[in-house]
Amino acid sequence: MEEQKQYSNNQAEKNAVPTSEELWNEDTYTAWVTRFGTPSEAAAKLIKEPSAKLHPLLSFFGEVKSKKMMNLMGSNGMKAVALSLLGAEVTVADFSEANARYAADLAQEAGVPLTYIVSDILKLPEDVLDGSYDIVFAELGIVHYFTNLTLFMETARRLLSPGGVFVLRDFHPVTTKLISSKGSTAKVRKHKVNGDYFDSSLEEKKVSYSKYLPSTGKPAGEQEHSVVYWRRWTLGEIVTAAANSGLVIRQLVEEPNLSSDVYDKGIPKTFTLVAGNGASL
Repeated sequence: MEEQKQYSNNQAEKNAVPTSEELWNEDTYTAWVTRFGTPSEAAAKLIKEPSAKLHPLLSFFGEVKSKKMMNLMGSNGMKAVALSLLGAEVTVADFSEANARYAADLAQEAGVPLTYIVSDILKLPEDVLDGSYDIVFAELGIVHYFTNLTLFMETARRLLSPGGVFVLRDFHPVTTKLISSKGSTAKVRKHKVNGDYFDSSLEEKKVSYSKYLPSTGKPAGEQEHSVVYWRRWTLGEIVTAAANSGLVIRQLVEEPNLSSDVYDKGIPKTFTLVAGNGASL
């Protein structure tokens, strides 16, 4: 098996408030073990059915065997390792050393190669931004970490080869910005339109993996590394940022709750944006 590759960049300059990079770049390894099991346990599940971890992304990727792919903010490497099991040549870019460690162990246990670049996504090395990737993708809980979304889209475009495809799948802004929901079953689920769809302020939120971390015994407000700051974008802002970066929009799919036919019925839960490298079209 090819040797696992890893590159590191200097940490981004600190801002007035803690950045998502600084807060996320802690030891999340324990959280992923709690969520997915040890890398050995998680790899065994992936090997049995790698495609199951990639729904519905595979329908937008097409054939992935022998394709060169980049997973931006690929976290613990679950999607990347699944794609590598299907024959793709996959690189992950993410700012967390702990994520990189889990991903490297996961790939090793799965018996597949994986390149993991530890870097601020907006400051990838120039030799990585070489326009050689057939497919670049990012998914679920990504765009709100960027205060300048056009720069993120430009990074994706620079990575793409001529004729390459960028796929962004994320939570739908109608759900994240406008609607609040209560109730844990379809029968008692209640929704209220009480958000401001056009609110552009920065929000303080708990990191997504915090519920999997062992309790420190401290009050919620005193938990270390518990929050990040994000910006919720409208769907129009997301599409416009992609267009302004030089990407050419090929498809925008608004999706219901794909895990249930009745739960949150009639509400857009996710969207998938498919775009190409405008310079090559």
